[in-house]
Amino acid sequence: MSYQLKPWHEIPIGSIVPEAGSSKINHTGSWRMLRPVLNYDKCTHCLICWIFCPDDSIPVSPQERFETDFEYCKGCGICAVECPYDALEMVPEMEIKLKELEEELG
Repeated sequence: MSYQLKPWHEIPIGSIVPEAGSSKINHTGSWRMLRPVLNYDKCTHCLICWIFCPDDSIPVSPQERFETDFEYCKGCGICAVECPYDALEMVPEMEIKLKELEEELG
């Protein structure tokens, strides 16, 4: 029995995100182990983080970056790696959750 390869035009496209924001259907932020924390003092609003974000979870205006939408951010860290100003730091999600809980309890 021999195996015959499919012609190129019959092979399904893989490893491609066909449109930005395709994760908007699902709240994928619960997958996150690391959270990007923005240092506003270092941020120049160059928007490079927005360009590279595969989840479209960084809302922007024409000249300004806003806080990450954590409902959808998966914590991949691409934004932090690509930031030329080191304005983003990937922090373990558990550390942030514990700090929020401590503040809530007083």
